[in-house]
Amino acid sequence: MSKFKVDICNVNTADLQVLSVSEMKDAFIRYQQGDESYKEVLLLGNLKLVLSMVQRFSNRCENMDDLFQVGCIGLVKSIENFDLNHEVRFSTYAVPMILGEIKRYLRDNQMIRVSRNCKDLAHQCFRLKEDYYHEYSKEPSIEYLCEMTQAKSKDVIEALDSFQSVLSLFEPIYNSDGDEMCLVDTIGDSKDEIALLSNVLTLRMSLKQLNEKELDILNKRYYLDYTQSEIAKELGISQAQVSRLEKGALKCLKKNFE
Repeated sequence: MSKFKVDICNVNTADLQVLSVSEMKDAFIRYQQGDESYKEVLLLGNLKLVLSMVQRFSNRCENMDDLFQVGCIGLVKSIENFDLNHEVRFSTYAVPMILGEIKRYLRDNQMIRVSRNCKDLAHQCFRLKEDYYHEYSKEPSIEYLCEMTQAKSKDVIEALDSFQSVLSLFEPIYNSDGDEMCLVDTIGDSKDEIALLSNVLTLRMSLKQLNEKELDILNKRYYLDYTQSEIAKELGISQAQVSRLEKGALKCLKKNFE
């Protein structure tokens, strides 16, 4: 999360609370048993998750209030459709829903002109992808989209690509404690597909060596952009323990690349 808190949609982000795992489960049980007051508890307790998603798009939208409200729509949908029987963390389920709403909003409000046929096909594919993900918890293949839309693969790919957000080469894609990396920093002079594939396979193998808590901490630190203090509060441990677990997990990952 950002070190400096601001007001967004008249919400002081410094006052945002995060529900613990037990509080989250209890709130969902009560809400799904019919107590509508716990819907607000769940909403307020997860606004920080929306904020972390919105911050990724800070360089693509001038009105962050609008983007925050759109993200909240995704959060509400997540709360209304979350099933405790799936035994997954709510954040794991909610993140794709929130990002989906934000990306849909940015697609529909982009400045680049797209042909009507291409736009219609893209919207049809996005709806199919969303329905497929909700049912199977994974992205559908291009072949599936082609079969469902009766379109050629090149047309489907072109339609999906036409709605990709335009990024600045100097847009920050990582920022932690003043250490910032821009998109241009990740572009090399030549491609080494074999080395890239080797690194991906090595990373996947390394991740399997970590326990659930270590994976959770790395996910929150480098995917959801939590601070160590925020993670410590949510897990009910000290910041020093979070730091130690994070360093140990990173060390375990790095040794396989030496």
